[in-house]
Amino acid sequence: MKIKYKMLVLDMDDTLLNDNHEVSIENKEMLAKAMELGIHVVLASGRPTPAMTAYAKELNLHNSFMISYNGAVISDLKEDKIIFEQTLTQEQIHELYEYSVKSKTHIITYVNGKIVSETDSEYIEIEKNITGLEHNKVVSFKAEVQSSAIKCILLEEPSYLKEVEKDLKAAMPHLSVCMSKPFFLEVAQNGIDKGASIKFLAEKLGILQSEIIAVGNAGNDLTMIEYAGLGVWVDNVDPELRDKADVIVASNNNHGVAEVVRRFILE
Repeated sequence: MKIKYKMLVLDMDDTLLNDNHEVSIENKEMLAKAMELGIHVVLASGRPTPAMTAYAKELNLHNSFMISYNGAVISDLKEDKIIFEQTLTQEQIHELYEYSVKSKTHIITYVNGKIVSETDSEYIEIEKNITGLEHNKVVSFKAEVQSSAIKCILLEEPSYLKEVEKDLKAAMPHLSVCMSKPFFLEVAQNGIDKGASIKFLAEKLGILQSEIIAVGNAGNDLTMIEYAGLGVWVDNVDPELRDKADVIVASNNNHGVAEVVRRFILE
């Protein structure tokens, strides 16, 4: 059996994971079959690294790689080391904080493995639930953030945040800005996105662009969907993105990832 694809890159939330943040048995079994054929299964998420490792272990990805923080960090799981990392400067983070105050959005970043913010919000609660990270609510965001950090997220009600996204892209074209959920606007260093990190990893492993499948559902997945030889949305993709992929499969709750493996790797 000739294997056409050598790397399968998976977004996690709302793609690989169902709405209960679980990997279904169907997805797990199909991913095991893909790995038996020697395919690199790579998790690529906006999540912080510590919020991904349990899933990597559950899927036995101990010989693979993991892309976290929307592409700002790439980890080699076999060697247990970071092979790529790009951060925002302290100055850029403080600038984003000022922007968040002006735009009346909440802002978080990550310091010492904790979520840091000045405010509480239902959307920060969602990030806490997704990542399992502790929330350090501080009196002064800028006083707390005294060094570089990997990314920031601006959080607010979705329709308003869509407007903020347009404005922020115009105001700070030197940064990488994308939506990961309708209420999460992610900001990273210029040039950082999932597509760029997959390119870096594929070149390191000697894998061609045409030999990559990427599966996602949201704006922060678009660069990898466009970069991959086969770009796939799950059916619960954001409506305005539906026409941007090569294929649409079943939703995250209906084992769309298993369908990808079955149709494009095993058949």
